[in-house]
Amino acid sequence: MSAATTRSRTPDRLCAEAVDLARTAAEEAAAPGVVGEHVQAVSEGDRVVTHFFECKEPGYRGWRWAVTVARASRAKVVTLDESVLLPGPDALLAPEWVPWSERLRPGDLGPGDLLPTEAEDLRLEPGFSGEDEPAPNSPVSEEMAALVDAEDADVTDGPPADLPLAPTRGSLASVAEELGMRRARVLSRYGLHVAADRWEENYGAKTPMAQSAPAACVSCGFLVPIAGSLRQAFGVCANEFSPADGRVVSLAYGCGGHSEAAVMPKPPRAAPHVLDSVNVDPMPLRPAADSGSVSVDSEDASDDLGHS
Repeated sequence: MSAATTRSRTPDRLCAEAVDLARTAAEEAAAPGVVGEHVQAVSEGDRVVTHFFECKEPGYRGWRWAVTVARASRAKVVTLDESVLLPGPDALLAPEWVPWSERLRPGDLGPGDLLPTEAEDLRLEPGFSGEDEPAPNSPVSEEMAALVDAEDADVTDGPPADLPLAPTRGSLASVAEELGMRRARVLSRYGLHVAADRWEENYGAKTPMAQSAPAACVSCGFLVPIAGSLRQAFGVCANEFSPADGRVVSLAYGCGGHSEAAVMPKPPRAAPHVLDSVNVDPMPLRPAADSGSVSVDSEDASDDLGHS
C-alpha cells in the first residue's frame, strides 16, 4: 500500500487502510483492467477518506478513479460512500463548452440549414409596426377605410376566402407594405457598426492588397454603389478578376484590377505606304508615235511582260 497523503488533517487510520475495499468498488464501476495503481488517500473530513487510483482507459489520460469510504463513530467497519471517475491535475480534458451561437463561424451555414436569431439580438431593432394611429381625416385612417369598403361592397362580393390575409386596407401597415418598408426588424445602429467593422477588416484600407494597390475603389469603374447609410463607405466589387469580386469592399480598399490602374493603349494605326503598289502605271517601252515609231498600250505591255 502506498503512503497516504494528507490535505488538511490526518486521515482516519481504518479508512486509510481500506484500499482493497476501495479498489473493489472501483473495479465494479469500471471495465476489467482499467483500474491502475493506488495514487493517494485524501482526508475529506472526520472518518471520511477518498482513495485515488490510476485510470488506464484509453482516451482518459491523467484521470483517476476516486472512491470515498467512511465509518461511523466508534465503529470498526468501513463502508463505501461513492466511486467516480475524476480528472487529475494533468488530465486530458475536452475544451470548455461554448454555446452554439458563439461557436458558429462564417461559412458554417449550408443548404437547408436554419439560423435562428434571438428575440433580443442587439444587431436588430423593431421595424415599422403600423401601430401609429393616423388622424381621423387622414386618407389612411380607419374611418376613410370604412367608407372605401362600403363603396366597394356595392359593386363587389368581397375577396375570395382562400386569399392570404393582408393588412387592413387604408392602414399604415398596408401603405408600408406597398412601399416595401414593412419588416418586423431592421438593422440597429449596433448591427450596422458590427457589419462595417467586419467588412473593413476583410476588405479595407489596412489589408495587404489595399496597401499595394495603385488606387482606391472609390475611383474604380467596377465599383457598384449600395443603398442605405453604408453607401458612404462601402460598395460591391464587380470585377471578375479581382479577389473581391462580388464582395462588399471599403471605398478605401484597392487591388491591381483597378479600372484605371493600367489602361491598355489603343493599337497603333498603320502608316500609309510610301510607294503605291496597288495601281498600275503605264510605262512606254518604245519611242512615241511622232518620232516614227508606234507606242504600246499598257495592256499590251503587261501581256508582253507576262510572256517574257
